Amino acid sequence: MNGPHLTVATRRSALALAQARAWLRILCGSAPELCVEELHVTTTGDRIVDRALTEIGGKGLFIKEIEQALLDGQADLAVHSMKDVPAELAPGLVIGCIPRREDPRDVAVTRGGVALAELPTGSRVGTSSLRRSVQLRAWRPDLAIVPLRGNVDTRLRKCAQGEVDAVVLARAGLIRLGRAEEATETLDIDLCLPAVGQGALCIERRSDDSATARLLEPLHDCETAMRVASERGVLQAVGGSCQLPVAAHATFDAGELYLRAMLAEPDGSRLRKRETRGPWPKSESDAWAMGTALGAELVRS
Repeated sequence: MNGPHLTVATRRSALALAQARAWLRILCGSAPELCVEELHVTTTGDRIVDRALTEIGGKGLFIKEIEQALLDGQADLAVHSMKDVPAELAPGLVIGCIPRREDPRDVAVTRGGVALAELPTGSRVGTSSLRRSVQLRAWRPDLAIVPLRGNVDTRLRKCAQGEVDAVVLARAGLIRLGRAEEATETLDIDLCLPAVGQGALCIERRSDDSATARLLEPLHDCETAMRVASERGVLQAVGGSCQLPVAAHATFDAGELYLRAMLAEPDGSRLRKRETRGPWPKSESDAWAMGTALGAELVRS
């Protein structure tokens, strides 16, 4: 095929490749003349797996090198998990489209197949997320929440081998890997508010690439984009990074945008939650403003 050529950057993990390829099938269905090539990039977050994310710090641990590949012209677009994307993108880059969102909730996988509520006192629950750790400790302070890095397969294997009694993961990741049936339970939003943008993808491009912009425009899901914009507004307002426990989740509810958010201190103290609702926004900028207002309320509280 001699059609337009597009190079797509993605992390090389099984999950990153699965979600990128699933979306690329949709892109190629929309533009069958495309010739698509993958560029696999190893990011800082992928290279350093023996320390907690909070220790290596900084924003964009899983996208910095991918963004550089875009800026250098090695790739035309990138596929990210939205929850890995900081509130501020690198100069010269924009979000080209946000596809329809997958289930944003978290799941638990336990060794004995029992619910988290039924785990004995002292059971070890593995997660690399401060957001999850803080909320789980607030709910069940008798559990031992321990850091657990690695890809989905690694974390599930460590649970099966007894290194931990349970792991908490994003349901969207298991679905995209075809492993949703391995979840013991799906956690209620009220128990564990999801990460900002969880379940959504971010398709990033150079701001001056109008040809790629035209390709992406038909694949933009407006409802998902509104919801994600409000959540990312929260992230912007609180100065969120992997070192700060922050969560936000927006829904389309009876014609309104219903936004819930959570913030705690880096040590897990002062966990607080706030929520707001209002008419469905007229633009993503309006949704973002709704989120920043709620985030500012959290910071002041």
